Amino acid sequence: MALIVMFILGVGNFALHGAVRGSGHPMLMRMPWYAHQMGGNFSLLVEFLMLLACMLMTAEGSAGWVWGYGLYTVANAFAAWLILSRRI
Repeated sequence: MALIVMFILGVGNFALHGAVRGSGHPMLMRMPWYAHQMGGNFSLLVEFLMLLACMLMTAEGSAGWVWGYGLYTVANAFAAWLILSRRI
């Protein structure tokens, strides 16, 4: 059950990530050079690796990773809301 929850949170994180990348916010142009590697897909790779690592740790029995990834998702959603609503 924990892996299913984490997978759903991961799908949400990827959706938020895509919405922010497609927003055309001026802050995205001020990102460091390494954020633009691989055509801007470097950040998606990092997002995937974080999800994969958390899911592997959860599969090994460390349920605390679900809570950590959940908190990460909440912080990610708040940041996406700030960016998409042009509050920053």
